[in-house]
Amino acid sequence: MTEPDATSPATPPAVPPGGPIRPRDATQGVAVHAPARGNRRLEALLDAANADDRLKAWWHMQQVVADRLGMSDHSWVHVQVVLNVALRLFRLLVKRGVEPAMVSDHLMRERDAEVVIAAACLLHDSGMSIHRTDHEEYSLFLAAQALPELLADAYSEPERSVVVAETLHAIIGHRRRGDPMTIEAGVVRVADALDLAQGRSRVPFENRRPNIHSLSAAAIDAVEIKAGEQRAVTIEIAMNNSAGIFQVDELLATKLRGSGLEQHVEVIARIDAEHEKRLVPVFRI
Repeated sequence: MTEPDATSPATPPAVPPGGPIRPRDATQGVAVHAPARGNRRLEALLDAANADDRLKAWWHMQQVVADRLGMSDHSWVHVQVVLNVALRLFRLLVKRGVEPAMVSDHLMRERDAEVVIAAACLLHDSGMSIHRTDHEEYSLFLAAQALPELLADAYSEPERSVVVAETLHAIIGHRRRGDPMTIEAGVVRVADALDLAQGRSRVPFENRRPNIHSLSAAAIDAVEIKAGEQRAVTIEIAMNNSAGIFQVDELLATKLRGSGLEQHVEVIARIDAEHEKRLVPVFRI
């Protein structure tokens, strides 16, 4: 499996502008990739996902619904970004001794926690294929259908059902008031919010319907996730305009609070543009 460098959020290829397209054409060639680092169960999950036309159809429909609402990207591109960011976050946390639920509650391994995180990332927005409102809840019953098959080559029972249950918890936990109770769920919740850079504004701008989400996303130049000094993770966000504060404070900070990762993650957002009045030159969470 060809794997991108996960030292920063993945930069997938651009998705062409929306428009009528046959489902088979929309899903052809779609595949998500992430660095498995020798985790064979994670490799098996990703291989199963990339061979699953039903899952790809859900990813396609997520974007169809987003297009109808003039929203930012919710396609497989968003899924891949969140997947890579989540694994990056989790591995930095583990390096600093943070113990996931798969270890503390089930006496399994960090690698099993990676599978839970990846599976939740793959399916966290699948409910968007039905409706935006309460999509996290719709994601649960779609994921409950898909996960036993996606995990069939990686786990046997009863471990498979434990992984499914923890994955479903991480999926529902990514919503605004999701109350995540595991490190795995907190990682998925924060990773979802970290897909906030310029690329997510593509759809509204192409449709000439910019909104606060697209405008603020366009103000984010780059997001870097690295090992921190005082905390396990430092997230540095480069902004070209103060509009980016909406992404950082309203979206990211909201997801970080209550995630269980607050004491492990530091967020620093800077505005470096010369034309800015610099009302908020540095914004910290």
